[in-house]
Amino acid sequence: MSSGFSHMDGDGSITMVDVGDKKDTRRTAIVRGKVEMAPATLDMLVKQALPKGDVLTTAKVAGIQAAKRTWELIPLCHPLFLSYVDVRFTVDESLPGVVVEAEARTTGQTGVEMEALVAAQVAAMTIYDMCKAVQKDIVLRDCRLVYKSGGKSGEFRAC
Repeated sequence: MSSGFSHMDGDGSITMVDVGDKKDTRRTAIVRGKVEMAPATLDMLVKQALPKGDVLTTAKVAGIQAAKRTWELIPLCHPLFLSYVDVRFTVDESLPGVVVEAEARTTGQTGVEMEALVAAQVAAMTIYDMCKAVQKDIVLRDCRLVYKSGGKSGEFRAC
């Protein structure tokens, strides 16, 4: 029974993909998402006037830490040696809100898409956590892989 999914074996049971025969390649993944909030909340965030302190610095650290723990959070992910992780923010008054971009890199046998996704999502959730005292209806949206390189599938760029 072949499902076409890499994390299922012949009888349909889940399994961790065996990457042992794959060659090490340089791999990069970039993920982008949005945190939408009221203009007044965004203004407080920019002015570092929220009760919990410096939101974006805290969110950056949270995202980087989360990327390093992806293998503990997602059951079938391999533990990776991450050579680089960064989380960047762009304040976008037209949302209004913050665009979160996470980048992860490694040289290895499997990709870093999940690490970049986890970094972006945890950074976005940290922004929510630190702003929720003044606004409960903040929206996290559109988190997606926008770029990847390396490995057998090569380069991908989202449209």
